[in-house]
Parts: sequence; C-alpha cells; structure tokens
Amino acid sequence: MGAVTLARWQFATTTVYHFFFVPLTLGLSVFVAILETLYVVTGKEVYKRMTLFWGKLFLINFILGVVTGLVQEFQFGMNWSEYSRFVGDIFGAPLAIEALLAFFLESTFLGVWIFGWDRLSKKAHAATIWLVAIGSNLSALWILIANSFMQQPRGYELVYDSAGNVIRAQMTSFADLVFNPNVWVQFPHVLASGIVTAAFFVIGISGYHLFKKSKDPQAYRLSLKYSAIYGFIGILLVILIGHSQMQHIVRIQPMKVASAEAIWNTENPASLSLFTIGNEKERKDIFAIKIPYLVSVLAYNSLEGEIKGINQLQEEYEQKYGPGDYVPPVAVSYWSFRIMVGAGVLMLILSVYLLTYVIKDKFEFKPWVYKALLFAIALPYLANSAGWILTEVGRQPWLVYGLLKTTDGVSPYAAVSAGEVMFSLITFGVLYGILMVVDVYLLKKYALAGTSEIDKENDL
Repeated sequence: MGAVTLARWQFATTTVYHFFFVPLTLGLSVFVAILETLYVVTGKEVYKRMTLFWGKLFLINFILGVVTGLVQEFQFGMNWSEYSRFVGDIFGAPLAIEALLAFFLESTFLGVWIFGWDRLSKKAHAATIWLVAIGSNLSALWILIANSFMQQPRGYELVYDSAGNVIRAQMTSFADLVFNPNVWVQFPHVLASGIVTAAFFVIGISGYHLFKKSKDPQAYRLSLKYSAIYGFIGILLVILIGHSQMQHIVRIQPMKVASAEAIWNTENPASLSLFTIGNEKERKDIFAIKIPYLVSVLAYNSLEGEIKGINQLQEEYEQKYGPGDYVPPVAVSYWSFRIMVGAGVLMLILSVYLLTYVIKDKFEFKPWVYKALLFAIALPYLANSAGWILTEVGRQPWLVYGLLKTTDGVSPYAAVSAGEVMFSLITFGVLYGILMVVDVYLLKKYALAGTSEIDKENDL
C-alpha cells in the first residue's frame, strides 16, 4: 500500500475509534443533567443514586474519548501536512475554539461536578453538570463546523503565487464558516444520534438489572422509563433531521447520493434500492429490488425529481475539474447507508414498543425482550459508525469537496514514508484495541455493580 492509502486507513481507524465514544458522551451528559435536575426539584434520593450511577459510566466513557481524540489532532500535521498547509488558516480556527472554549468548559466543570457534591448547594451542583453537557455539545458543534467546511467550503478565497499557481486557501468570512448551511443539518443530526446512543445504553443496562431482579428496582424502572422517552424523541429527531440532511446533500454532493443508492444513470423519478448486487467496475446492476419513486420523494418531497446518475456526474466532473475518477467506493457507500438506516428502523420499532409499556408504568417483559434490550445497545453504535463512514467515504476523492483532493492533502513521501505510516497504523490499532477492551471492561464492571454499590457520599 502507498502512503496515501495507509494514511487514510490510519485516520479512518482513529476516527471510528474516537466516534465510538463521542455520541454517548453527548447524549449521556444531558441525561445525567436531567436526572440531577429531578433530584434537585423533587428531593428524592433515588434520583441522586441514578445520577451517581449513570454519571460514573459517563466519566469512564468521557476519559477514553478524550484520549482517542487527541491523536487525531497530531495526524493533521504528521500524515496530512499538505492539507494543513493548504486550509490550515480556515480549518484550524474552529478546532482552536473547540479546545480553548468548549473543551475547557466541559473539563473544568466536570472536575467541579466530581468534587463538588458536598461543597456546593444542590442547585449550583446541578448547574455544573448542565455546563458540562453544554460544553460537550459545543465541542461537537465546533468540530462539525470544521468538518462542514470539508463538505461544503464557504467563507474562503484562494491565494495565488506570481506564476498563477494556487498556494492555499484563506478565510474571508468567519460568519460564513460558522453559518455554513451544512453545519445546521449535520450538527442536529449528530446531537440527536447522541441522545439515541445514550438512551439505548441506559435502556439495555436498566433492562438487564430488572431481568436479574437487582436491588434498587425503582432506580432501574425510572431509568428505563426516562430513557425510553429520551430515545423515542431522539430517534424521531434523527429521522426528521436526516431527511433534511439528505435533501441538502442532493444539492451539494449529488455523487454521494448516487453512490449511496447505486444509481448508475440519471433517474426521474428515482427508485430506492432495497437490495442491489452491482458491478462497480462496469457500473451496472446485476440484480436489484427497488421501490419506485421513493428517492425522489425523500429528496424533493415529490413523486418527481431528478437524481443524477454516477455515469453522468463523472462526465460532468471531468469537464469541471479535469481528468480523473470522481466516483467514491460505491459498495462502501451503499452498504453503510443501509446499515445506518436499518439500525435506525430497528431502534424506532423498539422505542415505540417500549414506550407503550413504560408510559403506563409497566416494566414486566418476556425474557427475550430483556435480552433484546441488552443487545440493542449495539444498534446506535452501528448506525453512528456507518453514518460517519458514509459521510467521509462518500465525499471521495475530495478531502475538501471541489477544492482539494485527498491525494493532494497527504504529507509528501519525503516527509512521511509508507513504512512509517504502516508502523504508526499498527501501533495505534493495537493501542486503541487495548483501550477499547479497557473501556468495555470498566463499563461492564460498574454497570453490573448497579446503584446499590454506590457510596452516596464519595463515589465520584
């Protein structure tokens, strides 16, 4: 493999590992803040036990998320120095704000929250966890502002040398960067995904303790009830915002939509593929089961609407950007989209089923339901990872869409050899594998211990 391919694999590995932790941090921080608010409002100790229990699991996840995220920052300078040189003036600004504002906000008040149980009033202490939740989600916002520039470049101008060659891109409007239209469909989608991830995490563990008839059943019933409501709201938001996001992507990255649906030639109306076996090399279907009109309906809210095909877009991009292959890996885009949607549909069905019971304070289920709830913890992780893969792989061959190709953003071979990238890829892979085992072990250990093991005074 060449240095470019290895660098892509390394960053993909780092991102998937990191994004394993991020959505749970976003959603669980808000959930814990809600529980502590209920404790302040009602004065009931059960809410304090719930806050401490889920707060401990939040802390474990948060710490490991920080560790994996730091490595990504270094890779911009090590493996992607040409990218950093070309758009660093723009891309670096939101990342700097994320670190200096959002991360310090959440980490500072997380420390106050951990050590302030007996030192602050109830209201002041509850305010600290809300600041942690706000900081966590602001952190995601600034990172997605940076990523949205890669998806839909805004607020920049190109700088040329005396010979007329493009040197770099520089920012012309910070407002255009922040209010990039892509941000305002991408960030709410990630935020809602975090809610769903946290909800199913809580649902699965609460269901386990109810099935095992653990001590403190009241805490698990309340946790299951609130997480079912939380999850139902979250999955509805994911679907509605995802619909808006798809309509936005049709306009700015039509090739991503065509690849996600394996639409080889322009269709109007366009059908949605339930299952397609395609020949990616020859760009044609071998076998396909499709629902007529549905992609046009999703893209335009109409039974009619043109979805440009891969072949036509390839010709269009060759004329616009010059010779080259502008088709992303179709199979990866196609199946990642279906994994994301399939997991989402299953979560919607499960959340509706749960809600019909818990809203009536019914918590007795058949044994297979409890087992299903436990295994359902994996569903949002599948959806999150698949969605992120679709977002990034479907943009290829662009690193910054329409502006900088991935092959042009990697560090020069003289600076970083393929062997060095391979070594760091293996090293990071092993290290992250160990961290993942540690994370699962700690989460499992403290999740199974339950609320009855919590020292109410000094547990955090």
